[in-house]
Amino acid sequence: ADESSGYESESAGGERAAAAGGSRGRQRRARTAFTSEQVCRLEKTFQRQKYLGASERRKLAAALQLSEIQIKTWFQNRRMKLKRQI
Repeated sequence: ADESSGYESESAGGERAAAAGGSRGRQRRARTAFTSEQVCRLEKTFQRQKYLGASERRKLAAALQLSEIQIKTWFQNRRMKLKRQI
């Protein structure tokens, strides 16, 4: 498994995703398993600012070896978690 990309093996979870979701030829990507270091850095950044600009997102993605979409999605999910807690 390539730990640096943050992606799990497509082939490992692909069959389960197809069976559970009844895919129409297009399989869902396996869930990203963030490392504890990545989560720690994301949480620290979130404490400072709840929203990231494009350049900040690009820098953070490069530093954590994640895609910008993964960073954007993590921040969206984290904001929703905060909203539910309040």
